[in-house]
Amino acid sequence: MAPPCGSGRRWSRVAKMTFYLFFLIPMSSAGNRNTNTIFGKKQKLEVQQQLKRLNKPALKSIKSPDGDIIDCVDINKQPAFDHPLLKNHTIQMRPSSYPEGFSVNESNDVSSNSELKFTQPWHLNGRCPEGTIPIRRTKEEDLLRAGSAANFGRKKYHTNAQNKVDLNIHEHAVLSENVDKYYGMLAEMNAWNPHTQFSNEFSLSQFWMTAGDYGQDLDTIEGGMMVYERLYGDTNTRVFVYWTDDAYENTGCYNLLCPGFVQIDNQIAMGASINRYSHYDSNQFALKFYVWKDVNGRGDWWLKIKDRDVGYWPSSIFSILSDSASFVRWGGEVVNFNLDGHTTTQMGSGHFAEEGPRKASFFKNLHVIDGRQLLRGPQNTVTFMTKPNCYNILDYGGLFYFGGPGKNPNCP
Repeated sequence: MAPPCGSGRRWSRVAKMTFYLFFLIPMSSAGNRNTNTIFGKKQKLEVQQQLKRLNKPALKSIKSPDGDIIDCVDINKQPAFDHPLLKNHTIQMRPSSYPEGFSVNESNDVSSNSELKFTQPWHLNGRCPEGTIPIRRTKEEDLLRAGSAANFGRKKYHTNAQNKVDLNIHEHAVLSENVDKYYGMLAEMNAWNPHTQFSNEFSLSQFWMTAGDYGQDLDTIEGGMMVYERLYGDTNTRVFVYWTDDAYENTGCYNLLCPGFVQIDNQIAMGASINRYSHYDSNQFALKFYVWKDVNGRGDWWLKIKDRDVGYWPSSIFSILSDSASFVRWGGEVVNFNLDGHTTTQMGSGHFAEEGPRKASFFKNLHVIDGRQLLRGPQNTVTFMTKPNCYNILDYGGLFYFGGPGKNPNCP
């Protein structure tokens, strides 16, 4: 989920994402058999050590109908506090303030089905008690799919000779604004379950808040909904967050798969599936995401999904984002690994933007918190499409439609 590159003056500095394939060395001789046995033992030890780091002791565990296991972990023993800068961190159970113009209850008004509460499959079999947070348990097979226990849940982007992302792999349809300092944003996006052709391809709808430049220093806060079989082991649509402090090199991860994001909510499990999707030319289900900097408190970046204050990214884990963001982006991204042509992986609903309401994916109720600490609509925005014949976007000011089917007669 790299920020897109293109005609924008900073998009060209985004790095290329590489995916690692897990492989086993064939055992063809007695000598090789001994080497591979040692290799297997070392890998097994690495996997077990990483599982111990990732899976904190649970006070309660819940088996989800979709196969996930949700561990209810003591809020004070969550992974965030393994971060060296958070060893003596005092957890904040609520933001000190909300931005001017921000209504605590307005997040309930997210769609034509706004009366529907946001639930996840694991809720059918139980809830986490107060004082705990829900964490999706990482399994051994999750690490083996990633091919590297150490890099599990992280993204690695690498620049080419021109310091540009390979547009044959990462494809975007996004709207962005970068004319101000930014202290937050909100966006409502409808939820779909897009088809992905290969397990190492993903399809997502998300927001980005970024500061800095790739190749020098880039901080990002990201979140939304995604389908990513390589990471999760299935093709369910899942809610996610991501962050990095060094352009995806050594810091940051999805969800709670590394120390950083501090969760306070006991109802939303990051990385877990969602229960409801939108349906073509039928009912739509949407989620509203808020991010804002608590400027009257410690300066942490808070996340709210629908009506829940989920948690925050401590300001101390960032360098440039410890002050403000310089870019806000919303939209879709897919990865195309079809070497024989274009992938059939869909973006959003799998239908082009011009199909409009109830058929195409949307972002609406777009706002930013600007340098005056005011909540306002987007201004001087720019749209970017990597391959408009595969995935496109149409902006109507505060609302845009986007998406596409991938491979089609005009996108071979």
